[in-house]
Amino acid sequence: MAYVYPSDVTLDYQTCRYGTSKLTFRGPKHDLVRPYYVTLGGTETYGKFVEEPFPNLLSAGSGMPVVNLGCMNAGPDVFLKDPEVLDITSGAALTIVQVVGAANLSNPFYAVHPRRNDRFLRANPSLQNMYRDVDFTEFHFTRHMLQTLFQVSPHRFVAVAAQLQAVWVERMIQLLRSIQGKTLLLWMSHHAPCSPRADANPYADPVLVHAGMVNQVRQHASAYMEVVTSDDANHEGVENMVFSGLERHAAEGVPGPLAHKEVADALSEGINQLLAA
Repeated sequence: MAYVYPSDVTLDYQTCRYGTSKLTFRGPKHDLVRPYYVTLGGTETYGKFVEEPFPNLLSAGSGMPVVNLGCMNAGPDVFLKDPEVLDITSGAALTIVQVVGAANLSNPFYAVHPRRNDRFLRANPSLQNMYRDVDFTEFHFTRHMLQTLFQVSPHRFVAVAAQLQAVWVERMIQLLRSIQGKTLLLWMSHHAPCSPRADANPYADPVLVHAGMVNQVRQHASAYMEVVTSDDANHEGVENMVFSGLERHAAEGVPGPLAHKEVADALSEGINQLLAA
């Protein structure tokens, strides 16, 4: 077993920054000498608790430097508001954009932190009026807030979900259009995109994202890849992951090494076909 406890040495993410960006990325840091690939995404792309995330494995398998610009809990906003990130993608032979959840973005109902998109800042009057029975000062994170709203009133939550989903589609399209060169939209999960549901809830990942939304966004990418991880990967557990004792619950909620390998293998094959076209 490779997981560790507080007294042990924890995983070195080789954190780094690029240019004027205020964001901290996972290393190794690259010199940005062309050609290279870029990956944009959230916690899964960052590779939390995993020694070799799929960008590293893709780089090793292809011989191409892969600049990992994944950010923990990122929504599309964090990349859209960072000119340095978009500049780096402009020099890439290919930019891989992960399908992230729809919770971590500013919208007509609430605002999130511009860099730490999972941080809930404030509810707008429209949401406060809709949920007069909720004290929004109690929330620090978007997922906790959304799950509470769903529990208080699934009926009222339908309107919240619909607004988040509409904004997500708009921002993801905006992000893809902001990237020069070829793009690959990547779905990576233990399940395929689900059908739209009237009782949308904020528990499944990617949060509140369904197949209809993905279909709208994928039209603006050069290619789309859907990687549904195997049963073996989904039941791998936390063995071969690196985390402290207090982080075990968080580690259980993210892809393990086998899932990352499956994503990297699928990307290697798909990218060759895309770039050859």
